[in-house]
Amino acid sequence: MIKPVRWNTFIRDFLVIQIGFALFGLSIALTIRANLGTGTWSVFEVALSDITGLTVGTITVIVGFTVLIAALALREKVGWGTLGNILSIGPWLDLALWLIPSVEKNLFLQSAMLLSGVLAQGIASAVYIGVDAGAGPRDSLMLALHRTTKLSLRVARGSVEITVFILGWLLGGPAGIGTAVFALLIGPSVQWAFKVFNVHPHREEAEPQTSIDAVKQGDTQ
Repeated sequence: MIKPVRWNTFIRDFLVIQIGFALFGLSIALTIRANLGTGTWSVFEVALSDITGLTVGTITVIVGFTVLIAALALREKVGWGTLGNILSIGPWLDLALWLIPSVEKNLFLQSAMLLSGVLAQGIASAVYIGVDAGAGPRDSLMLALHRTTKLSLRVARGSVEITVFILGWLLGGPAGIGTAVFALLIGPSVQWAFKVFNVHPHREEAEPQTSIDAVKQGDTQ
């Protein structure tokens, strides 16, 4: 399902969504450079990067297209922003990894980087989903699960994160205590950011207890 392009606001939407993409790439880089165990998707993608020799950003693009297929199979609406997400976050991530040094033997700074990454990713998700140009592939999958199963955003996102973590860990990805922290906090971070930025996915749906209702009521399933 494809969202129509709103040409009258396209330039503004494009600039806002790129801010979200840049922030998302930064958030991933922060969790990687913290060296406490990366975010769950990064465990998987860094493992694939090590295996293939491709940059983490390039792997992110490839994985993004794969996840998009799964979201489309669940009939989640996508748009130009979804494709933009897949093509943009990878390069932003590689740039952030180039700019941010790796930190070790400084638990305070490492912890701050990890928690900042979790918070930044929640905000980034709300920023570009709020443009309503189609969520990114991973968030599209989260929203599709949220809509089809009636699970809360935090549970839907957490379920996806745990599944990806297991795959990445089996492939030898950089899992650690930070990975567990990320998996536990990313769902609440996304849901909090949705409330703060007043983002309501599936606004057009009128079914009772829709995704909009779940977000508004602070569903805690």
